[in-house]
Amino acid sequence: MSLTDRACWLCNRPLGNRFQMHHTVPKAKRGRETVALHPICHRAIHANFTNAQLARIGGDRAALLENAAMAKFVAWVADKPPDFHAPTRIAR
Repeated sequence: MSLTDRACWLCNRPLGNRFQMHHTVPKAKRGRETVALHPICHRAIHANFTNAQLARIGGDRAALLENAAMAKFVAWVADKPPDFHAPTRIAR
């Protein structure tokens, strides 16, 4: 199965033509595992969490979604097409 046949790790929407690989624990914090994300979902993660926070959270998607801004983002993007693009606001 190709990556484009899979779903985004964060929002669970199908991946489109454009996707990015995200280190669940940042490379700067010795992370190795990667997951496929829509570019907008990738930007939303980094707009809402520092590398230190992501290192503490690890690969726990549920912990990311406990953040009110991330939960709101995932609900908002849920009905958008796979290659949807919009500016990302920084919520820190």
